[in-house]
Amino acid sequence: MANPGFQLSLDVKGRPCLVIGGEEEAADKVERLLEAGAKVTVVHPTLHDRLKKLAAAAKIIHRLRTFRASDVEGVTLVLNTLRTDDDYAKSLYDLAKKERFLLCSTDRPEYSSCMMPALVSRGHLRLAVSTSGVAPALASRLRQDLEGLFDEEFQAYLIWLETQREEVQAVQDDPEDRRRTLREAVEGFHLSGSLRYPGHWVDERRGRRQG
Repeated sequence: MANPGFQLSLDVKGRPCLVIGGEEEAADKVERLLEAGAKVTVVHPTLHDRLKKLAAAAKIIHRLRTFRASDVEGVTLVLNTLRTDDDYAKSLYDLAKKERFLLCSTDRPEYSSCMMPALVSRGHLRLAVSTSGVAPALASRLRQDLEGLFDEEFQAYLIWLETQREEVQAVQDDPEDRRRTLREAVEGFHLSGSLRYPGHWVDERRGRRQG
């Protein structure tokens, strides 16, 4: 069932977070957490090469075993990347409700209290892409295409806007004047694009219309 959720940006800087699993997907999630400043612990008997390097550099804590309920003590967020059966996912969800930590289980939105959308990351930009859980592959494709739009010039522009905001806040006392100046700084910026659909879907849709 589709679940649009309620989009928020979670502050995990300096907060303990737990990742269950040690494969490539776990590595992706760990890198996103580290970028956000989280203190990350990974629980799994084996590790992907990227995670091995992070553990060797003491950037993450690795517990060389399977998950235990005691691992969630003091944890803010748990990311479960194991594509396990429903019983395991449900037991973890029940634990999350009892111990009051946020839980995201891969491909198990019904047993999650939060979701991780596909993320476009360019400089300071963070653009979340979600299909409400109905088409994760499309969300991933949208992320890839959007990342191609935001180039180095965009990153430079965003840094310039940051500088403008700092200068305006330092010299303009009136809040409305600040807002007006900052709005003017983005006047003329425009994002444009086009959509192209798979041929088999176009043919099927045309057939439905003709029928």
